[in-house]
Amino acid sequence: MNSRIENSLPSQLDRIDRVRTAREARAILRDKHITLSHGSGGKATHTLIDAMFLPAFRNAALDGFSDAAVLPLRTPSSNGTSAPSFAFTTDSYVVSPLFFNGGDIGKLAVNGTINDLAMSGARPLCLSLGLILEEGLDMEILRRVIDSVAASAAAAGVPIVTGDTKVVPRGKADLIFINTSGVGAVREGITLSAHTIVPGDVVIVSGDMGDHGLAVMMAREALEIETDISSDTAPLHTMVEGILDAAPGTRLLKDPTRGGLATTLNEIARRAGVGIAVSEESIPVKREVRGACEILGLDPLQIANEGKLVAIVPAGEANAALAAIRTHEAGTNAAIIGEVSREPEGLVLLRTPIGGSRVLDMLVGDPLPRIC
Repeated sequence: MNSRIENSLPSQLDRIDRVRTAREARAILRDKHITLSHGSGGKATHTLIDAMFLPAFRNAALDGFSDAAVLPLRTPSSNGTSAPSFAFTTDSYVVSPLFFNGGDIGKLAVNGTINDLAMSGARPLCLSLGLILEEGLDMEILRRVIDSVAASAAAAGVPIVTGDTKVVPRGKADLIFINTSGVGAVREGITLSAHTIVPGDVVIVSGDMGDHGLAVMMAREALEIETDISSDTAPLHTMVEGILDAAPGTRLLKDPTRGGLATTLNEIARRAGVGIAVSEESIPVKREVRGACEILGLDPLQIANEGKLVAIVPAGEANAALAAIRTHEAGTNAAIIGEVSREPEGLVLLRTPIGGSRVLDMLVGDPLPRIC
């Protein structure tokens, strides 16, 4: 076992039990029906998962609450060495519209599943492709999506190796829904978990926040805002390899998709049982995105990203991790934005430019449904 993990294992186990107990105490599902908010990745989603799904399916892999399940290929060997592990993940895509500036549902499905594997420290090996098609779908639209899937998988070097297709009657879907699953080989000696995070660790983001969600909204609503906002969808597995080479002590990697950076940081703080403090001025947001959000009354920190990651690393490895991210084409605007603290447990504080601070809460409701 990695010595860093082994030496702190008792305290980690205590923290896991404490955080799990607190999470279960909060998880009270009061809603009588499913709403769009349950798919936002924010508070309603977390309550649904904690109150209904986890109690029904509880097991060690699910309790990690990571982007992919990490499982051993075989039982540990008799000489006490750990067994190699693989990562498995699945995701479904219902984005509307199907095509938007910088991407489409096919590119999104491939990159999103690759990134879920990468966030677990795995090298993506292969993907599946499941299609639910609505009767009456224009064959040329389907061809465009399939061509995009093929091109995205080829560019990332991760093949589609199996799949399934179903057709539902007209009006029972919205043109195309996609499910992709992925398998990856976990890097030896790497354990990425919220429960390894300790006070003093540093928070890094790999680039500008809010691009994807705004690009989809602009395409969906045909908003007459003169700006060129493009989705950031991109595969991040090669970036992750660079991070782990430069900062082998990396605690956790997450991609801030639904609910944006604010929701992701809150999820990390709650799962780890720590506080997180970030500087508003340090968080990169494009001027165009910030301006559009001001017009629309949205918070760019609560808007989905599809080609960015959050890294929690030891303070001594932060500069090396940042330099590694910046060498990647999708990480040129990476920045250190804050640090982990002991208190206030489970909360994220945003330090404002005027010297004050406020609680940065996770997304409530869903101002941008069907974003992925």
